[in-house]
Amino acid sequence: MNPAAEAVAALPALLALAIAALLSAVITWISRPLLQRYALARPNARSSHRIPTPQGAGIAVIAATLLVALAWATSANLAIPPALVIATVVIAIVGFADDIKSLPVLVRLALQAACVGAVVFTAPETARIVPALPLALERGLILLAGVWFVNLVNFMDGLDLMTVAEVVPVTAALLLLGWLGELTWPAAMIATTLCGAMLGFAPFNRPVAKVFLGDVGSLPIGLLLGWCLLELTWQGHAAAALLLSAYYLADSTITLFRRIARREQFWSAHRSHFYQRATDNGFTVRRVIGEVFALNCVLVLLALGAISAGSAGAISVALLAAAIAVGFILWRFTKCPGY
Repeated sequence: MNPAAEAVAALPALLALAIAALLSAVITWISRPLLQRYALARPNARSSHRIPTPQGAGIAVIAATLLVALAWATSANLAIPPALVIATVVIAIVGFADDIKSLPVLVRLALQAACVGAVVFTAPETARIVPALPLALERGLILLAGVWFVNLVNFMDGLDLMTVAEVVPVTAALLLLGWLGELTWPAAMIATTLCGAMLGFAPFNRPVAKVFLGDVGSLPIGLLLGWCLLELTWQGHAAAALLLSAYYLADSTITLFRRIARREQFWSAHRSHFYQRATDNGFTVRRVIGEVFALNCVLVLLALGAISAGSAGAISVALLAAAIAVGFILWRFTKCPGY
């Protein structure tokens, strides 16, 4: 029996997803009183909420994700990279410290870079994207992209259920790709349990949210999701990885460059993201989340179609369609009033 078949036989993916969801929900429910006391998020210039709300439920999401994934991997005789597990825990601790007492920007970036670097530079030398590039240069570029991805997930976690609307469709697609043999099973395991953990967290975060992920959740989620997409890229599906993350990449990156062009303090709290401007423009939170979720489902279908077709032409069509779909949503959020 091959490793993928052993993984499914040892602990079916849907069971792992359900266990992660239950564990995440239970830990969130139990921890809410403590978070209410020690990790209260008060409204600021970036906030979409108007009353102090406990943050830090990411502890439940990350704990459920790692515990179930590691148990599944052990039972299937597969290995999740130790560097990934350690880096996820460390970056979660950094995030929790920032939730309690804000850390200096450079300190946060240095610790994030160390965590991402530990994952990137311990990967096998055979894992390549552009073999023509020197390995050190390619890994350095991946490090920069990884730090940005970790932060963009954090930046985009500014609306109730926003991270759920992004992570659930993407991780569900990664699970399917694991079943199809297009993604390594360690990555598919992480994606599956992260999907379940986010579903367990979702009832507590639906508008009006009772609790937030906090940096302790959004930062390590960015690391785990980024690693899964990197694994997909290493399997020869760079276009699919780009398609799956297209909305987050577009909203956050365009916003960053716009703020730099305006000579703003781009590292400070703000409400310039397209999804934030949508709520300022009259869209309800539920409508914004619904449209983002629907867009991500479309991007999932395009990514699966590109992998299935396998031709350069099909990939080009999928990328063009994704650009049009993402562009339309960004335009709607800033130009069309919500009804």
